[in-house]
Amino acid sequence: MAQAPVLEVTESRTADVAGLTVRRALPRARRRTVGAWCFVDHLGPAALDERLGVQVGPHPHIGLHTVTWLLEGEQRHRDSLGSDQVIRPGQLNLMTAGAGVVHAEESLDYWGPLHGVQLWVAQPESTRHGEAAFEHHADLPQVELDAAVATVLVGSLDGVRSAARADTPLVGLDLDARAGTSVLPLEPSYEHALVVLSGAVSVDGSVVRPGALAYLGEGRDELAVTAAEPARVLLVGGEPFQSPVLMAWNFVARTREELDAAYADWAGGEERFGAVDTALPRLAAPPPPWGVRGR
Repeated sequence: MAQAPVLEVTESRTADVAGLTVRRALPRARRRTVGAWCFVDHLGPAALDERLGVQVGPHPHIGLHTVTWLLEGEQRHRDSLGSDQVIRPGQLNLMTAGAGVVHAEESLDYWGPLHGVQLWVAQPESTRHGEAAFEHHADLPQVELDAAVATVLVGSLDGVRSAARADTPLVGLDLDARAGTSVLPLEPSYEHALVVLSGAVSVDGSVVRPGALAYLGEGRDELAVTAAEPARVLLVGGEPFQSPVLMAWNFVARTREELDAAYADWAGGEERFGAVDTALPRLAAPPPPWGVRGR
């Protein structure tokens, strides 16, 4: 007998990022990953002015890709590879950390609405100790659906593939929905989840609004999404990630020893991470939740 489709709706928690409140949908205590996606922050909508802007000084990452997608506003990315890129709505930034990278995020002189998401993807064993990299995609492929347009951020939908890097089988979509029902073709070997960025949608008879993660499980070959009025929805999915993922501060690793080494290297100014050409101050790491080894 076929099993009923899974639908688990969990509330996001709030977090502070550079003075801005974000809704953190992943990770949660009972849901650490969806495919290789291990972190989903929904930022805004917020109004930036001279008192409130995104000014995040140089900070390190290991073992992940950062994926940045804006619905409104603009943001400047600079990193230890020499990248200097302003991102605007409809564009994608993807940074690969590998063994180590540093980046900073700035608002420049932009004052106005800011709304978007930053996502992390855990790298597999084959690439997580490799070189850092950065890519910017000014144009992304789109798929016309019944009552929506899906922008393919990462991976593919209905045979349409994004050029953005993916080290594991996964998908990330932005769904710009009109009133009506759209049916998305899905890869049944993937697990999927959606986050509503604006408006509300109905899935399997349940209404999902901003501030929640709707986990859809594995085995679906399609998903019907109904909107009573315009809505924006992020859908992420991928093959279930088999490796254990340990996350602390900005690091994604497999063992406590790897995390301890990353903390120590950042505190000691090791060349592993490099430097960013910015006037913003370097961020100090908070104490690890398990304490400092040897103390």
